Amino acid sequence: MTNITRRNEFGAIQQDEYQGGDHAPVMTEAMSTRETAQIQSMMVIAKKFPRNEKLVLDRILNDCQRPGLAEKALYSYARGGTEITGPSIHLAKAIAKRWGNMTSGIVELEQRNGESVCEAFALDLESNYKESKTFTVPHVRSTKRGSYRLEDPRDIYELVANNGSRRERACILSVIPGDIVETAVEQCVNTMRAQADTSPENVKRMCERFLKEFNVGKEQIEKRIQRRIDSITPAQMVSLRNIYNSLKDGMSSPAEWFEPESEEKAEAKTGNDRAASALGMKKAEKAEKAEKAEKAEPVQEGELL
Repeated sequence: MTNITRRNEFGAIQQDEYQGGDHAPVMTEAMSTRETAQIQSMMVIAKKFPRNEKLVLDRILNDCQRPGLAEKALYSYARGGTEITGPSIHLAKAIAKRWGNMTSGIVELEQRNGESVCEAFALDLESNYKESKTFTVPHVRSTKRGSYRLEDPRDIYELVANNGSRRERACILSVIPGDIVETAVEQCVNTMRAQADTSPENVKRMCERFLKEFNVGKEQIEKRIQRRIDSITPAQMVSLRNIYNSLKDGMSSPAEWFEPESEEKAEAKTGNDRAASALGMKKAEKAEKAEKAEKAEPVQEGELL
């Protein structure tokens, strides 16, 4: 097995493993040449068919009028006591798709000693402008009960992809003009306000998501919005959606947005959870005994003599 370090068409170092050391350099050189030819052909096509920025902007705004995209388009994070809203990776990729003549992605440069060294990039094929970010991802997952090292390749891949998506978003937004991004964000905000669903059913679903995924209760949400949850406004619903996206993408933590529960309530909540778990176990045992009794054969009268 031979490890070979090479640079891809974006200048990023890559390592490949091949059986048969004699042919490894030839194969690596062939792959590098093919990738270089692909990127060069993409640049030629981009120069031959340049983007129409007016038409592109119209298409981006049309996409931002879709509620499905608008709901995932923005995230919020706290900085200096101020809530700042920005475009998510979902919106960045949607804009990049319509902007055209550009490519972006994440490349794993090296994996050793329990960590991955990666590069996120975005390249405008018309202007040849490239933005890239190199970062390291330890193969460790942190939970409330502590941290543990990842061994499954699939878990490692998902961890790297999750960390890389934020850097890729930053690269895409650095390549695309800022006024295009700002216009798209404004349209998404307008779409969400127009489509904000404050019905009791939708509010209940939102509260359940916060509780299940981030252990944030209804009372904590009510403290955040300074009113009862059943009187939430469309603007506050939009704000909660942005906070949810931020937590989902790992851009912030619940402690940055919500006050912690009091110790008494936390203990009561833990006691209720334990009681519910114990009750569930008792019901399961009772059901199991009943099922065994039904399957048991009936006793004949002769057997009693």
